[in-house]
Amino acid sequence: MTQPTIKLNDGRQIPQLGLGLWQTGAGEAAEVVRAALQAGYRHFDTAAIYGNEDGVGQGLAGARREDVFVTTKLWNDAQGFDATLKAARESLNKLRLDYVDLYLIHWPTPRRGLYVETWRALIRLREEGLARSIGVSNFMPEHIERLVAETGVTPAINQIELNPRFQQRALRAFHAQHGIATESWAPLGRARFLDDPVIVGLAAKHGRTPAQVVIRWHLDEGLIAIPKTVRRERLQENFNVFGFTLDAGDRAALGALDRADGRNGPDPMTF
Repeated sequence: MTQPTIKLNDGRQIPQLGLGLWQTGAGEAAEVVRAALQAGYRHFDTAAIYGNEDGVGQGLAGARREDVFVTTKLWNDAQGFDATLKAARESLNKLRLDYVDLYLIHWPTPRRGLYVETWRALIRLREEGLARSIGVSNFMPEHIERLVAETGVTPAINQIELNPRFQQRALRAFHAQHGIATESWAPLGRARFLDDPVIVGLAAKHGRTPAQVVIRWHLDEGLIAIPKTVRRERLQENFNVFGFTLDAGDRAALGALDRADGRNGPDPMTF
């Protein structure tokens, strides 16, 4: 199967659908990654704070390096130039990799005021070949504008909380204006709205599950999605979304689900 990819502003490609590994236990991560590889996944998203980079590395051990796309993220307590370089190498050691395909600053933590020098460290990591692409997560326009103004380097991706109940249209428009790809974390909204009548109705229309409809919405919207699961049957279900598309009416119906209070996670301006 040829999976859809998104071209990043540095010329590299990222598989549009991946596996999120948040809250995947260290002891089960290797088995989950192996099962995902068997199901067809080639894009894996972890982070230092998840505590499972070692298990992810074990799970990837049998795969050809060029066939997989691996993302990890720098946690807040390791921000700062030298600390970032050290943390990145620690992540690579745990993952058993010579490089990651994408390295992200996990949160801006603006009150600490370290995200610009941290970004300079990511630029260095890219120059040294330890990270093929670099980006951010949970950054707002003012944070990104400062990065670009002070370093001249635009992030390839901003990974943000995004789902049909929290569509982040203004931030997505900013990304589009600056050539930044949008990646959705918690793309299923932590399953809190999959029983919405609109989603249930579209699932019946297409002969799919509600989760498949929502994942397909992300893909049709041009977003990168990393739904999380540790269950083998859900791994397959979440990946089996390439055989249908949503029409304009479907997408309009899902677009109407957006809510001002739809955020589940922390606010990047205060976290």
